[in-house]
Amino acid sequence: MREKNRLEKQINNIKEIETTLTDNIELIELAEAENDLEMVKEAEDTLTSLHSKVEKQQIESLLNGKVDGNDAYLSLNAGAGGTESCDWTQMLLRMYMRWAESRGYKVSLLEQNDGDEAGIKSATILVEGENAYGWLKTETGVHRLVRISPFDANKKRHTSFASVAVAPVIDEDIEVQIDPKDLRIDTYRSQGAGGQHVNTTDSAVRITHQPTGIVVACQNQRSQHQNKDTAMNMLKAKLYELELQKQDAEKAEREAQKTDIGWGHQIRSYVLHPYQMVKDLRTGVETGNSSAVLDGDIDQFLEAALAHKLTGITIKNES
Repeated sequence: MREKNRLEKQINNIKEIETTLTDNIELIELAEAENDLEMVKEAEDTLTSLHSKVEKQQIESLLNGKVDGNDAYLSLNAGAGGTESCDWTQMLLRMYMRWAESRGYKVSLLEQNDGDEAGIKSATILVEGENAYGWLKTETGVHRLVRISPFDANKKRHTSFASVAVAPVIDEDIEVQIDPKDLRIDTYRSQGAGGQHVNTTDSAVRITHQPTGIVVACQNQRSQHQNKDTAMNMLKAKLYELELQKQDAEKAEREAQKTDIGWGHQIRSYVLHPYQMVKDLRTGVETGNSSAVLDGDIDQFLEAALAHKLTGITIKNES
């Protein structure tokens, strides 16, 4: 049903574009024959606005990968920079959650490891909605922040790093083989605000896939069994994504680049001092409205990265 609804939506959008285009071309021809300049301008304005809709439809047509329509796991990890990077990681988590909510997606916090002084060392969220993975998959990589540190009494400028990793939620019809002997399963007490039975039992679960070194954790459920099931689904998703990367040379190269969360590996820079600018280093798209970006307005970066990665198309930067 999800696939059926997605296809129907795409077809209806294209039919609407075709109808609007044909109607307004005919209207222009009629208006020119009657020398009605006002009607010509109205039709031309409609066609101009239609152009942006066509561009959006073109981008959405690129979301045709096998798992692009699936939900997504998005994981963040603080890198070089200590407390600064932990705070930056929390800012990124807020940015992605606000972006997802603005699209009507459902967001669930599956795991969070708080920083020693502020921010978070790591976190994983589940983003549920149409094409969630397709939109977020190009966000994998290192994100750099430059700003005046709120933790520095001398008000010096600091550079912080955080890594983002995105994996698709695996459908039941996609089988991922996992040998139980390859797993190390640890339990621990959940972090959080607390409540009945929360933080009093070892309900949180961490699973390490020893052949690949992939580590997943879940702590948002009261039941250890539920947390284990969710963590296993996350592991399957990450192993599936790893296999996709092996089949795709470009993805494999990007995976290799994110082994060091620091200088020289970032995909996007967020500068808050001495000027305001967010720039994607892969596509060249940039904007001076960094506040809006950190509030979740990242569509221009997602669209440009998707088009650039799949087709080499460079999206015009209107910021």
